[in-house]
Amino acid sequence: MSIAPGKLWGVGIGPGDPELVTVKAARVIGEADVVAFHSAQHGRSISRAIASHYMRDGQLEEHLVYPVTTEGTDHPGGYQGAIDEFYEQSATRLAGHLQAGRSVVLLAEGDPLFYSSYMHMHKRLVDRFDVEVVPGVTSVSAASAALATPLVERDEVFTVLPGTLPVDELARRLRGTDAAAIMKLGRTFPNVVAALKLSGRLDEAKYIERASTERQRVLDVADVENSTVPYFSIAVVPSPSNNRAANACTGEVVVVGLGPGADEWTTDEVRVELASATDLVGYVTYLDRVRLQPGQIRHASDNKVESERAAFALDLAKRGKRVVVVSSGDPGVFAMAAAVIEVAAEPEWCGVPVRVVPGMTAANAVASRVGAPLGHDYAVISLSDRLKPWDVVATRLSAVAAADMAIAVYNPASKSRTWQVAAMRDIVLEHRGPDTPVVIGRAVGSDEESVRTVRLAALDPEEIDMRCLLIIGSSQTEIVRTGSGDRVYTSRRYP
Repeated sequence: MSIAPGKLWGVGIGPGDPELVTVKAARVIGEADVVAFHSAQHGRSISRAIASHYMRDGQLEEHLVYPVTTEGTDHPGGYQGAIDEFYEQSATRLAGHLQAGRSVVLLAEGDPLFYSSYMHMHKRLVDRFDVEVVPGVTSVSAASAALATPLVERDEVFTVLPGTLPVDELARRLRGTDAAAIMKLGRTFPNVVAALKLSGRLDEAKYIERASTERQRVLDVADVENSTVPYFSIAVVPSPSNNRAANACTGEVVVVGLGPGADEWTTDEVRVELASATDLVGYVTYLDRVRLQPGQIRHASDNKVESERAAFALDLAKRGKRVVVVSSGDPGVFAMAAAVIEVAAEPEWCGVPVRVVPGMTAANAVASRVGAPLGHDYAVISLSDRLKPWDVVATRLSAVAAADMAIAVYNPASKSRTWQVAAMRDIVLEHRGPDTPVVIGRAVGSDEESVRTVRLAALDPEEIDMRCLLIIGSSQTEIVRTGSGDRVYTSRRYP
């Protein structure tokens, strides 16, 4: 008579506290014929110690001892070869019990399918035997409980990261998320600290060691000594909502640039600042691009009150708010950074910290769409005469045109300024040929984007509005045909 094969159970036993083992996990452990568990070569198994509260006399045990953890190996396949061979041999041992009709529980700290050794057995046996997974409380949940701090709220994004990632990649992902948990510390801890510093999130990060056990420790990551960090520890960057509450008594103004329009052009650094703010201040059109986080207050205003907006933001910060002033493009290019710093220099605001976080500016965005028209020296000029006389604008245009530099032209026209584009064209034509390429970028980065190139003499002012940016080439700017179509570039070599 053939024997019906047994069933494999992947059982999560939680982060360490035996009372966090689920009712189902306890029952399955107690009923199993075989209890299997892993350990390093020292032989001490944390999972076996937790499960011992629910095991019964007479159960068979399979102790799966890793041949190597962090030490070296003389295996011909190196570390990976030794580990792969170990998993194959372990799967064979468990398969022997299953083929004999025994039920097998393979213990997993935390959850069986969350950074667990169980998954290596699961992949090798799931197609051959009846397999069921009993989920467990993860160390992330235990760490959050130890902090008594929410990980995320509403539509915030939470990311789980392994500390084994390269420092730059880990920092990039930390900048791009609202909250994070970093697993697999131990030897990786110095790199994790470096990534937290690089991403600007070290001050937010908390360290939790052996969460839910009697040996639990909770510290600021910045206060942890590298040599004391065990593998069973975790770094947590909690919800930005908590940072906003913590920063409520330390006011600051941060001026950020969202980039020209596309969401992907907003940097991770800017996203972190936006998420950590208590208050967002800016022109209503730009604030509409920012997702409001729980607890944040939005202060929208017209585009013609820059000094008043700066003073309002500084006043909020003086009262303990963490204020982000939002600009489009780069905040230092015809945007709010200059206005905020100018007002911040007044005695009334001398104690308020002000920082500027850069963004992609429209000139670079438009240039990228057609090639490299700004490949050599170039000037950036605003045609707006609202804050400076037209005589100054005209003098600068003439000087730059005479110097034979490409020109990126911001604020070329508006509903109340309709004649400046024609005046600019005529000034530049005094120094440039009529066939000089002019790139017209409109609403670049948005769904309404259009980019085209015309000749200087054919530039039609009626086609230009406030959403446009113009790039006027130098004498060395050319339109060439490439495999991607026509491209505009200014050579880095000058005759």
